[in-house]
Parts: sequence; C-alpha cells; structure tokens
Amino acid sequence: MEYIVLGLLLLSGRTIYQLRERIDKGLNLMYSSSMGSIQAAVKKLLKNGYIRFEQTTENGRYKKVYHITESGRKYFLEWADSPMSVAASKNPELAKLYFMGFSEGEKREEILENYITQLKEAYTVLEIICDEAKHAHIPHGFEKIAFFQLASAQYGRDVMKFNIQWYEKLLYEIRSKGYGTK
Repeated sequence: MEYIVLGLLLLSGRTIYQLRERIDKGLNLMYSSSMGSIQAAVKKLLKNGYIRFEQTTENGRYKKVYHITESGRKYFLEWADSPMSVAASKNPELAKLYFMGFSEGEKREEILENYITQLKEAYTVLEIICDEAKHAHIPHGFEKIAFFQLASAQYGRDVMKFNIQWYEKLLYEIRSKGYGTK
C-alpha cells in the first residue's frame, strides 16, 4: 500500500480521503482500500520521512494534505525500477477453491455464484475506467504515466473477463458432475 500512496502523491498532494477515493476507482483490485490500511501506510511513510503534510483549513475544517518528499520519491522510484515478481501475484481465493470439496454442495454453488457476481461487478467498473480513459484529456508530460495506468486497468479488466469465464465453466462442470445440489 505504501507504494500506491507514494505513486498517487507523485501525481498530486492529497488528503487520506482523496487517497481512498482514488484507490477505490480502480486500484482497489491491487490493494485494499480500507481506511485502516491507508492510514497505516501513511503513518509508516511519515515516520520514515517519505511523505510530509501541510495542514489547511477548508470551510472551517482542518485537513491534512500529504505530499511526497525527495527521499520518498527516490524510495518509490527504486521500487518502480525493480524487477516484477510472479511470486508477488498471489490469489488467496484459490486456497478456498482448493479445499472446496469439503464444503456442502449447495454452499459450493452459492459461493461460486456470488464470486462470479463480484467478478462481473469489478469487470464493469474496469470497463468503464478503460472507456473513460480513452477519451480523457491527458496533460502534456503525463502521456507515459497515463499509458501505463490504462494498461494496468486493461490488464485487470482482461483478468476479470478470464476469471468470469473460468468460474462459469467450473460451475457448469460442478453441476454436470453432480457436485452441487442446485
């Protein structure tokens, strides 16, 4: 989560609520967008001197706007320039699937149907993000950043599509083999 926060702060200063709002719009597939996880990341980044904040007043309310520091920028760029790792892309839901044979048949179908519904909802959100990004005005100098942000959204969308098809096929097989009860 720390790198997500740093990356977003590289683009512009933000409050914790603005960070959460941005993470909820597409990045939540990579990391949890809970306030707790964001606040924990912000606290750690502040402690390490990677971010700072300025307190402002808006409509009589105090708010903290966070900004990345030069050391935070260096820390973020070291991470961004490091190799990608297959080991980092784990799916904990596969463990549930692995042990699903122990659950009741009707529960299996219900769990998979609900999961497919969630996947379809996430797919719809990513499809909207990808469509909107195609028509967005990109400020000069941000073209490369926008390109890779769109690529990650397209990847997420395509993974969702694959998962929907895969789990629908699995549900069909469970039903045809009699491993469910519906």
